[in-house]
Amino acid sequence: MEIPMIFTRREALQRMGTGLGILGLAGLCGDREAVAANPLSLKPPHFRPRAKHIIHLYMNGGPSQVDTFDPKPALATHAGQRPASTAELKTENGTGGLRPSPFKFPKRGDSGLEISELYAETGRFADDLCVIRSMYTDIPNHEPSMFMMNSGHVQAIRPSYGSWLLYGLGTENESLPGYVVLSPGLPVNGAANWSNRFLPGVYQGCHLNLPVDFRPQQVLPHLENGQLSASSQRRQLDFIQQLNARHHATRAKEDPLDARIASFELAFRMQAAAPEAFAWRTEPESVQKLYHGTDGKMNGFGASCLLARRLVERGVRVVQIYSGAGQPWDTHGNNDGQHKQLAAASDRSIAGLLTDLKQRGLLEETLVLWGGEFGRTPASQGNDGRDHNHWGFSVWLAGGGVRGGLAYGATDEFGFKAVEKRVHPHDLHATMLHLMGLDHERLTYRYGGRDFRLTDVHGEVIRDILV
Repeated sequence: MEIPMIFTRREALQRMGTGLGILGLAGLCGDREAVAANPLSLKPPHFRPRAKHIIHLYMNGGPSQVDTFDPKPALATHAGQRPASTAELKTENGTGGLRPSPFKFPKRGDSGLEISELYAETGRFADDLCVIRSMYTDIPNHEPSMFMMNSGHVQAIRPSYGSWLLYGLGTENESLPGYVVLSPGLPVNGAANWSNRFLPGVYQGCHLNLPVDFRPQQVLPHLENGQLSASSQRRQLDFIQQLNARHHATRAKEDPLDARIASFELAFRMQAAAPEAFAWRTEPESVQKLYHGTDGKMNGFGASCLLARRLVERGVRVVQIYSGAGQPWDTHGNNDGQHKQLAAASDRSIAGLLTDLKQRGLLEETLVLWGGEFGRTPASQGNDGRDHNHWGFSVWLAGGGVRGGLAYGATDEFGFKAVEKRVHPHDLHATMLHLMGLDHERLTYRYGGRDFRLTDVHGEVIRDILV
């Protein structure tokens, strides 16, 4: 009687001895694809990276640069006026005269970096921050600008940078999603912000909406199986994967099938890994307090920051933390009051994150990015608001091979338009990839008859901000 072939020799090597056999085969054959049989497996970078992980503190809605990280004393001198140099700078809505910021910008750290009093706690890390004051983007509307900041295109047709990084590098922990999005509800554009698009589905971001009082078992639905033991699930999954392997052998390349097979394995491993990773209450009280808000309690943003540290510590490649659902920083009215409230809800948690990362030696290998999809006008909208401003805005970077205590580039004297060392999201993305060990011109994926990349045909690495 003929015994049917359940799996190939390569699959047998991959399964036996915890997979060491397939690694040996790859070494003999020089076959990079053998190691990457699991699409989430670690892949070699193009060159030695400075960073291994990214934590993106996404202030969705667009924070005002002239109220946070780009002081402009000339606004007070020309309050209520509209100088000719700004008259032709059109934004989404009509705006009036220049509106000074009511917030002070003390010099912080040995570098003397000027940072708004709104971010007094974050300001303690001035010597670790690289503030890019010369960002600009293409369109003064939330939807296209969110897509641009996430995926390098103003339309929902390209993969997010997190998906590109997973595709290019894999993940250090195949028991957790490699790209995690922490957001209370959905920002503008929803899940399209972290979409894989034409990349295989396994590289899509995993969105989690976590209340502060969640139980680790509630992180993902159906994380626990009430009917089968772990060993029974393993046998069941092995049988399913054997059938999948037979099905896959008859097809040259089926990305959706590859993604589905990988997702089965990831879901099984997450049953053990996710509850432990998300159990932030197991942290010492002294660590938890780092992330508390001004009221001495943990809020959603603080809990997300603590989770982000725990996730990158466990090998997750990219973690995005959105400030809130919708567009909380969209201050068309009551700009000053809303900025006070929003900064108060995030400042201490950001400082706690930087403290925690530094104490654990993780900041050196973790790139932290703060910013929104654009900034806000130094001119007034109505009596007390600021409109969207794509002409010039600020973001900051810390850790991961970036020079600290630096203000890079500049807007004009009123903070309206980037005029010196201008930085587009394509340049920011090229720099982020570079710090992660990837050449943005070489990280490509063939689709629809052409090679695509995150930065399209644009982008220059901002080498002046690198250590």
